[in-house]
Amino acid sequence: MVSPDRQELVRNSRPKWHDPNHTFAPRPRPSHPDPRPSTLDTQVSTRAIDDSHLVRRLLGWFARNARDLPWRRTRSAYAIWVSEIMLQQTQVKTVLPYWERWMQALPDIGAVARASPQALHKLWEGLGYYTRVRNLRKAARLIQEKHGGRFPEDFDRVLALPGIGRYTAGAICSIAFNQPRPVLDGNVIRVLTRLFGIDGDPRKRAANARLWQLAQGLADAASRVTSSGACSQLSQSLIELGALICTPRQPRCGVCPVANRCVARRQGRVEELPQKARRAPTTARRFVAFVIRKRGRLLVRQRPPGEVNAHLWEFPNIELAPGIAGPQRAARDVLGIEPARLEPLCTIRHSITRYRITLRAFLIEGRGSPGCPVAIRGRWLNHRQLAPLPFAGAHKKILHELAKPSA
Repeated sequence: MVSPDRQELVRNSRPKWHDPNHTFAPRPRPSHPDPRPSTLDTQVSTRAIDDSHLVRRLLGWFARNARDLPWRRTRSAYAIWVSEIMLQQTQVKTVLPYWERWMQALPDIGAVARASPQALHKLWEGLGYYTRVRNLRKAARLIQEKHGGRFPEDFDRVLALPGIGRYTAGAICSIAFNQPRPVLDGNVIRVLTRLFGIDGDPRKRAANARLWQLAQGLADAASRVTSSGACSQLSQSLIELGALICTPRQPRCGVCPVANRCVARRQGRVEELPQKARRAPTTARRFVAFVIRKRGRLLVRQRPPGEVNAHLWEFPNIELAPGIAGPQRAARDVLGIEPARLEPLCTIRHSITRYRITLRAFLIEGRGSPGCPVAIRGRWLNHRQLAPLPFAGAHKKILHELAKPSA
C-alpha cells in the first residue's frame, strides 16, 4: 500500500501535459550546473583576487611611508574638503600654510558661511584660481541652509555642492567617511594608467571610463578588507604613490610596492604612459602697471565680477598689444594723461595656464601724479587701509617691492 505522502509526491511529479486543464508544453530538460566556471566568471574572480592583492600591498606601503600632513590627522569632512579644494592644481608644499591659516581663522562650516567675501579672498590671497574660494563660500552657505550645518555624507549630495566634481566628491566620501568611492586625480590617473597599461588619452571618454572602472574595482576590494579605514587609506595611498613614487618623470620603480604587477614596467613603457594630447604652445603676454603715489596714498582698483581675478585688488594696468613698445603710450591709454616721468619699479614674471606673463611696474609720484581718472574708478588708500585687501598675486609682489627701503 502506498502512503498518502508518497501518493502526493507521485501526483506532483507528473508532467503538466497530463493535466487536462493545462496547456501543453514540452517537458524542460533537467539542469545540471557545469562544474567548470565560465570564462567571464573566471575573469571576474581573477580580477577580484588581483585587486585585493594590490590593495593590501598599497595599504601596507602607505602605513609605512605616508607623509604627515595636517589634514591626515583628522576625519573631519570639513577639513578634508578644504584641503581637497586647495590642492586642486596646487602643490602640497604651497597649500600647507594656507590650510593651517584657514583652519585657524575658520574652524567650521558656519564660520565660512558667515565670512565676508573680502575676508575669504584675503585668506586665499596668492593661492590662485579664486573661483575655488567663491565656490567654497557658496557651498558652506548651502550646507547651512539645506543640511543643518553638517557636511553631507551622501555622495550625490556632496557632488551637488558648488565647486565639487566627481573626483573631489569621491575623495571626501572615501577619506572622511570610509566609503568605497573611487578617486581619479592626476596622480591616480598616472598610477593606474601605468599599472594596468591603459592606452589612449586619459581625458578622452574611452580611456577615462576604463580608469574610473579600475579605480572602482580597487575601492570595492578595499571595502572587503577587514582593517579599519581601508577605503580611506586606499584613496590616500593611490594619491601618495603618484606624488612620491610614480612621478611624471624619473619614477622610482625600484621602490614601488606594486612594481611586480605594473604592465607599463613589464612592457618598458613607463615613460610613454599616460598618453596625453600635445599641449597648446605657450603664449607670451606683456602688461604694464602704474603705481601712483601721492601724499602717502596709492591708487588701486578692484577687479570686476566675471573676469580673471574677480574681486581682487590691483594697481591700474593694461596689456600691451603687439606693436606698442613703450609704457608712455600705455600710461596715456590708462590714465588719460602722459606723466612727465615714469620711474621703473620692478619686473614680475609669472605663468597662468599656457600664458607666460611679464608685468613691468612703474612708479609715478610727487607733483607729476595725476588725479584719479574717471575710467579707473579707483580708490586712494594708505598702507594701513591696503593691508586687509586681497591683491592679485603679481600686484601683491608690487606691494612687497614698495615696502623695501629702496622704494
